[in-house]
Amino acid sequence: MKVVIIGASFAGVAAALEVRKKYFDAEIILLEKQPTLGYIPNGLHLYWENKIADLDAAYFITKEQLEKQNIQCCLEASVEKIDTTHKTVHYMFHGQEATITYDKLIIATGSSQLSQKISGSDGENVLKYKRHHEAEAALAKVDASRSVTIIGAGQVGVEAADLLSKQEKQVTLIENMDYVLFKYFDKDMIQPVQQKMSEQGINLRLNQTVSSIESEADQLATIRFGNETVMSDAVILGVNVRPDLHFLDEHIRIHMDQTIAVDRYMRTSVEDVFAVGDCIQLAYGEEEETVYIPLVNNAVRTGIVAANNLIQPKMAFKGSLRTIGTFIFGYYIASTGMTEAESVFTDQKVKTYRQKVRLTSLPTSDTVTIKWVYDATSHILLGAQMISTSDILEKINTLALAIQTKQTMEDLQQKDYFFHPSFSQMISATNFVSWPEVRDDGNEN
Repeated sequence: MKVVIIGASFAGVAAALEVRKKYFDAEIILLEKQPTLGYIPNGLHLYWENKIADLDAAYFITKEQLEKQNIQCCLEASVEKIDTTHKTVHYMFHGQEATITYDKLIIATGSSQLSQKISGSDGENVLKYKRHHEAEAALAKVDASRSVTIIGAGQVGVEAADLLSKQEKQVTLIENMDYVLFKYFDKDMIQPVQQKMSEQGINLRLNQTVSSIESEADQLATIRFGNETVMSDAVILGVNVRPDLHFLDEHIRIHMDQTIAVDRYMRTSVEDVFAVGDCIQLAYGEEEETVYIPLVNNAVRTGIVAANNLIQPKMAFKGSLRTIGTFIFGYYIASTGMTEAESVFTDQKVKTYRQKVRLTSLPTSDTVTIKWVYDATSHILLGAQMISTSDILEKINTLALAIQTKQTMEDLQQKDYFFHPSFSQMISATNFVSWPEVRDDGNEN
């Protein structure tokens, strides 16, 4: 069996390694248009955090490691088109046209930071850094800049704002919603972070949509939104990433947003062709409706799922809960599953409750604020958000698993956990559930 994988980032590499594990005799070929593979998209943030010495350390795997697994890696191979009728992939390799046939094809081309709605988003002063060469150029530009404007207050944008403010840059953050990180948190939960951002001098411009960026080499960029403008040395696009799938043939069905339509087995509309990672929409939880959720954990999981279904459909993707966690502006924040803001779009009757839990671990004592989103009738957990000045990030994985396995709020109170006074609190934060139904007073916060 000959398996060709287009793209060698998280999804493509995960698929290749899983195919090798499942099919020892398979011929596996990775086609990657970049000169390197395995670059971590937020490598620049890791460098700014002093987690790595230089950008060359921002790799999760190497070509040599893959080749030891008998996985062929063809770098600087830019796919031009695929012919699903004849099972061929046409690509450019060092300026030469080349063609490869396949038995099974996995499309894992990832995504890029781009915007079709913002005029001038490809200008000289606009920085993108998902790729290694982009990050190197962005690093040099930021070092030479005093002021930076970030467009988009999602996780990438807010993390960049925090790291750049620590470098004493003048940071403007523009977001078209009325609060930051709206995809993952409710406004009441993220308010402490937003307050801290203002205190640290971030020029936060909410409810604003950028229309254009006017920039010339070595000059200030002019960012226009509404009737206002901001001038900056550099601009960072923190808007949603999008895939580039110009090479698809007419037989592969796509959504309106140009992502590839797949079922829960990662199968496209064409037999023997699969798509994974940032190329596709995903089921949100167990809902049949799909949405675009470009996260690394989804890329890895979909790659594994596709590899398991090459011969026949055996492993269904369980859906994404959009689980994230990070440390920004002095707060550890984490989220999984449904938010209160989006619960109005479901047919379920949903309740929420917010509580503050004191962490009694020695030698320090801190608090974590938890917001529970749960089914009003069954008490099954649907979503959770956490914020604390202590590191509670790993707890969100427990809650994500609780949602996947349909645990109730009562179940969470009985979740088993280890206790040791040197390492943990007496009651795990995720066990300390105190919501209205328990107290039988019916009040919600």
